[in-house]
Amino acid sequence: MSENPIEKVLRKAKDKLQAEITDIENRTDLTDDQKRTRIINIFSVTCAAVAVQPIPFADIFVLTPIQAYMGVRLSAIRGMPLSEAEATDLLKEISGVVGLGMLAQQVALGLYKVGLPFIAGVTTIPLVYGLTYGMGRVMDYYLEQKARGQVINQTDLKKIWETSRAEAKKNAKNIKDEVNQRKGEF
Repeated sequence: MSENPIEKVLRKAKDKLQAEITDIENRTDLTDDQKRTRIINIFSVTCAAVAVQPIPFADIFVLTPIQAYMGVRLSAIRGMPLSEAEATDLLKEISGVVGLGMLAQQVALGLYKVGLPFIAGVTTIPLVYGLTYGMGRVMDYYLEQKARGQVINQTDLKKIWETSRAEAKKNAKNIKDEVNQRKGEF
């Protein structure tokens, strides 16, 4: 039985990520902060590379599992492992907090691919890189607070989301070549 295009892209992305980050939590040459930053950047670049694939409106079905896997890896570094299902639930919870901005971005991605495919690559890379980077930072903060037994403050989550997205916007210009290189792998 042949894989459909969404399954194929998702499998290739997950295989590539797993090869790059397997057991990162056990590395002693990096601090935990460096590990988490590396995970967030690797996943953000990978999601941007996957998003420029010509599969209109399939992004949410491909990106969400990849972003959930980022949560699995971040939780492992924090020493409080989550299953992929638990990470998906975490992603949904956080998405509810950061709200309609994330949904609007997903719709925009689909519309770019259908109506304006020639600018999709230009707009998609910073959009998805920023979305994933912001989600990674918010997930990491959430996991940090959980590990400390702290209450999760939604205002803080929103503030981290906005700050991270602005930071990612600056970084997106520097990662375009890396995204384009990875794009060919999927």
